[in-house]
Amino acid sequence: QVQLVESGGGLVQPGGSLRLSCAASGSISSINTLSWYRQASGKRRELVTTWTSGGSTSYADSVKGRFTISRDNAKNTVNLQMNNLGPEDTAVYYCYAVVTEPPSSRMYQYWGQGTQVTVSS
Repeated sequence: QVQLVESGGGLVQPGGSLRLSCAASGSISSINTLSWYRQASGKRRELVTTWTSGGSTSYADSVKGRFTISRDNAKNTVNLQMNNLGPEDTAVYYCYAVVTEPPSSRMYQYWGQGTQVTVSS
């Protein structure tokens, strides 16, 4: 069983920065996909950014140039650096992972519980 735990959320002023972290615990053979989603109040959950095992990354148009996804392979952690934040970025941010777990080669999907990011003056 794998668990994802997000951290780093909080209150930040417009133009400020936050770094979110998502730590994966449990037995993991490999990580196929890591993503960050967010869901603002009253809106649908949207994909923010994705990293794949091939090393490629993608970003939603709304965050390109401001957000960066990165990995710490040794700790099975994925980070989201968020710069130049605005009120439109206020949401609960969720970590999502697709992993391969031993001893089988099957892939499993996991969601974190989310961390609140509030951008307000």
